[in-house]
Amino acid sequence: MPSPRRSIEGRPLGASTSSTSSSPGSPAHGGGGGRFEFQSLLSNRAAGADPTCARLRASESPVHRRGSFPLASAGPSQAPPPPLPEEDRMDLNPSFLGIALRSLLAIDLWLSKKLGVCAGENSSWGSVRPLMKLLEISGHGIPWLLGTLYCLTRSDSWAGREVLMNLLFALLLDLLLVGLIKGLVRRRRPAHNQMDMFFTLSVDKYSFPSGHATRAALVSRFILKHLVLAIPLRVLVVLWAFVLGLSRIMLGRHNVTDVAFGFFLGYMQYSIVDYCWLSPHNAPFLFVLWNQQ
Repeated sequence: MPSPRRSIEGRPLGASTSSTSSSPGSPAHGGGGGRFEFQSLLSNRAAGADPTCARLRASESPVHRRGSFPLASAGPSQAPPPPLPEEDRMDLNPSFLGIALRSLLAIDLWLSKKLGVCAGENSSWGSVRPLMKLLEISGHGIPWLLGTLYCLTRSDSWAGREVLMNLLFALLLDLLLVGLIKGLVRRRRPAHNQMDMFFTLSVDKYSFPSGHATRAALVSRFILKHLVLAIPLRVLVVLWAFVLGLSRIMLGRHNVTDVAFGFFLGYMQYSIVDYCWLSPHNAPFLFVLWNQQ
């Protein structure tokens, strides 16, 4: 009967153990057989793995990150990304002036929306909207042009004609400059505005600057300079100009900066008119032509 201590080949286990232990590369003596088997196991697993995962593991290794030597499995080296264009770098790193302008624009839009209390019939002050639209007509360019022309035809004095001629020149200059700036800037009117104005042209769909505000500042300064009025009437003229500018914001026609720049532009327009003042001495052909009419 065979001994149970024999192996399957029929040799005793003790002999096999002794022969194996006598070999120099056996794992019992701490030889290299165990290391060879472990390395072969790793190589077999790496051969059956996904090459993409192998590249990822190689790229995530600290040796590869430090860049001490290139790895063969990492693939060809890629070129560094091109530098950002100048405009992109400025967007990523805006200047102090750009931040200030954007903040001012945000405050302008927020304040204009808050003050647009008459922008619609359902607004908080919607019942005052007809009165504000009547005030809007009082600052429109068409009534002022027609009224100035009518008074010029009815005037019978040289002094009156001179003042009215320069007022007509100021109104035409105002229409020209406001239309030119609106066409260049092309700022849209506020979103809560209703395009139900009295009379509009092609450039009136733009918002900057406010033509009513420029005309109010120009006409009020012209009247205060060349008409002799009592103090209550002078205060009434200034109040009319201020309320007219405020009504443009309340109706939702313009933003706050549109009206503020309109007041400034109208004030400066009178300086231009005063510098280029038309008189029978420097523009006699105009007065002679008008007398012939």
